[in-house]
Amino acid sequence: MRCLLILVFGMFPALVFAQQSVTIQVDASIRKGIWRPIWNYFGYDEPNYTYAANGRKLIDELAALSESPVHIRTHNLLTTGNGASALKWGSTNAYTEDASGHPVYDWTIVDKIFDAYKDAGAKPFVEIGFTPKALSLHPEPYQHSFPNGDIYTGWSYPPKNYDAWGELVYQWVKHCVEKYGRDEVETWPWEVWNEPDIGYWHGTPEEYNKLYDYTTAALRRALPAARIGGPASTGPADPKAAAFLRQFLQHCLSGVNAATGKQGAPLDFITFHVKGRPDISADHIQMGISRQMMDTSEGFDIVRSFPKFQNTPIVLTEADPEGCAACSARTNPRNAYRNGTLYASYEAAALKATMELATAKDVKLEGVLTWAFEFEDQPYFEGFRTLATNGIDKPVLNFFRMCGLMRGDLVDVKSSGAIPLETVVSHGVRERPAVDALAVRSERGISVLIWNYSDDDISGPPAEVNVKLSGLQFAGKRMLLRHYRIDQNHSNAYTVWKQMGKPQSPTPDTYKHLEAAGQLQLLQSPRWIDNRHGDAELRFSLPLQAVSLLDLGW
Repeated sequence: MRCLLILVFGMFPALVFAQQSVTIQVDASIRKGIWRPIWNYFGYDEPNYTYAANGRKLIDELAALSESPVHIRTHNLLTTGNGASALKWGSTNAYTEDASGHPVYDWTIVDKIFDAYKDAGAKPFVEIGFTPKALSLHPEPYQHSFPNGDIYTGWSYPPKNYDAWGELVYQWVKHCVEKYGRDEVETWPWEVWNEPDIGYWHGTPEEYNKLYDYTTAALRRALPAARIGGPASTGPADPKAAAFLRQFLQHCLSGVNAATGKQGAPLDFITFHVKGRPDISADHIQMGISRQMMDTSEGFDIVRSFPKFQNTPIVLTEADPEGCAACSARTNPRNAYRNGTLYASYEAAALKATMELATAKDVKLEGVLTWAFEFEDQPYFEGFRTLATNGIDKPVLNFFRMCGLMRGDLVDVKSSGAIPLETVVSHGVRERPAVDALAVRSERGISVLIWNYSDDDISGPPAEVNVKLSGLQFAGKRMLLRHYRIDQNHSNAYTVWKQMGKPQSPTPDTYKHLEAAGQLQLLQSPRWIDNRHGDAELRFSLPLQAVSLLDLGW
């Protein structure tokens, strides 16, 4: 049996997984494609956290993940306000009007945000939104008070003057070109709005198309080679969201452009969002990776249904286990996965499934953006969907560090512990854990990323893993093995914080200890292994919800 249900007196049945012995075969001689840094995209609601001390620290860490530039997306870049941060809120005051109704442009705060990216070596994935108060059709109330009341206030309404909106966009892009240089700004993606199929847009689909037309016309007027895309709609597994995405693509293909009067609109990349759906099942958290993969699959199918857009890059500009980064585990117990290793193993399983879907659907996947950053002035390990808490890195950030160490070409991997893609999409990972892998080969080494993931956050025995490597270069030479690990005792500041008694005011020495515990760690000291005939074999135990990276060099 793959799993057992044990009846516990007076309680719900407890789910227990049987131990697995798994063989992973990696053939370095069979190339499967280029390992692209599609994972190297991140985002958040609160732009003003960007230049806070811990925000700058995290951006530096994100920029250091790999040799490829990290792309960072944030809401509220045109929202009116004094620049103070709050949950799901931020502002730049980029546009106001004087007493005579003339526009006043102020790029001070926007520049501060983009400067923080530039100083770290990151690139903005520019989300154009939201409506300044002076342009909103329904400006009052404007700032919300999350988690109290409706968040979709005056900033979410269409502009009362599309020409003024277009001029705002033109002046912004023109300023960026003057400040950062044309060559640099041409490398930035520009995305129009966020989730216009729900409350983020208090207008019709047709009015969004109009906004898109005026925005793209203004962009191209200021920067003819600007990369433009959208619509950043919600998960296409929902019929309403799917219909919105279809009508937008049809508009870009053949609709009447509201700004130019011509047919269609420029579309350099396509964006939509994909989210999982965790829940509480009996006595534990049960993740919903199936829902995220359903969104992904349906979105790819919709794009494929338009032959003109089959080769248009797709960026999943929010791809996450669920939808509310600012909803803590304290108020939403199903979000407790965020502090520990389950988040990291979920991301590993979701990344491979997303890549496999892109291959199966024959679409061009350019990026998979994790909507997680950090929150200032919040309790340690409060359970927000973040990469770090008060400057202490969470286990999930070490998954991305592992990805950044992988370079070269994808090679063939077969795992006896894998779950078929169609099962992950339709039912998730619930019958038994998935023990699976990705492998990448370069001129001087090979890296194998391995995870032991289940939707069900329960305790269970580790998998006994046997990795068989073949087709290796430089037969007869020894290889240096570095085995990195994310588990309860490695690359895991959360475990250390709990062992310390969950301090909310750590001493400087305690803080340094937590900082060190949050970094990517080796399972054991580096060691040399034999590569006598172009092959090698490695055996180890991999705990449930753990991730390993085997990095071998010669």
